[in-house]
Amino acid sequence: MRDIAVCGALDDASLRCFKEGGPTVAYDAGETVAFEGDAATSVYTLTAGLLRLSRFLPDGRRQIAGFLFPGDFLGLTLEKEHAFTVQAVVPSTLCRFPRPRFDSFAAGQPALERRLYALAAQELAAAREQLVLLGRKTATERIASFLLMLARRGRAEGTAADDIRIPVSRADMGDYLGLRIETVSRELSNLKAARVIQFTGRQTLRLCDRDRIEQLAEG
Repeated sequence: MRDIAVCGALDDASLRCFKEGGPTVAYDAGETVAFEGDAATSVYTLTAGLLRLSRFLPDGRRQIAGFLFPGDFLGLTLEKEHAFTVQAVVPSTLCRFPRPRFDSFAAGQPALERRLYALAAQELAAAREQLVLLGRKTATERIASFLLMLARRGRAEGTAADDIRIPVSRADMGDYLGLRIETVSRELSNLKAARVIQFTGRQTLRLCDRDRIEQLAEG
């Protein structure tokens, strides 16, 4: 994960110093890393697994704001509290660093600061894309966009270009995309019937027609 994580900006000597700054922590599936409103006293790099960022509305509905994949960074915020509840979707491992120690270390590492700046820009772009996804796209377009996002993340981790692992439940997909579970299942079935995708396992599928899925995602 070093190449795609923030620590990829460090040379070997700096990386050793960086790793001495915090322990590795592990969470089982369903365990909470941080609750919404908790003090943001640490930052994390996800080295294995999958994390879910969510918030509950006053009426009990859940909105998933995003997922963190291996190599992603958690805690890049100017706020003193966590804006979302962070939970492990599957068994996950993270490098945890106390915020003051990390800030002090980063201040002496221009390459790391540049990587964090780029990461902040990517998160802003992702947030804007999520607004378009929820505000304007149809159910089919949302599902297609989600599958392409998983394909991009899979390629970053070395997965074949058209093979996709869906590590989240239909409920998680629905709460992320603003759709009912029944709608998620129906849209996936329609894509399968149209031979745009092919299921290769309980949580894996293959893109059979990438051009078509890209057209659907773009509307």
